Amino acid sequence: MQQAEAAFRCAKSDLCLRPIFHYKTQRVEAHILVCFLSLALWRVLEQWMKGKGLGTCARQLVGEIATIKCLDVVLPIKTPEGVKELRLRTVARPERMVAELLQRLALTLPQQSRIIENAVENVVQKSGV
Repeated sequence: MQQAEAAFRCAKSDLCLRPIFHYKTQRVEAHILVCFLSLALWRVLEQWMKGKGLGTCARQLVGEIATIKCLDVVLPIKTPEGVKELRLRTVARPERMVAELLQRLALTLPQQSRIIENAVENVVQKSGV
């Protein structure tokens, strides 16, 4: 019982899930599934940290990783068809402490900018707009 209560506290605070009122069975079930998957991922993150000797405070890890900045640089490119946009995604170098944390987790950040193809079109197509 205590673990269930702790899971709900985790969902409310760490995962920022708040009460949502659904009136259709499918939506209720989908909401429960999303909450369960969020909690499962949170627990896996805690176990992964424990295995790497980093404790089990996933909230602190997420806070540290959130300091890593990513930026899309958009450049106009002239082509025979007209002007198009070239979108490059760049990731800033993390601070020394965050870099050490990533190293202990065996995670690497991209070293070069990456071309993002059709970023706006992909978002529009997925949303059905």
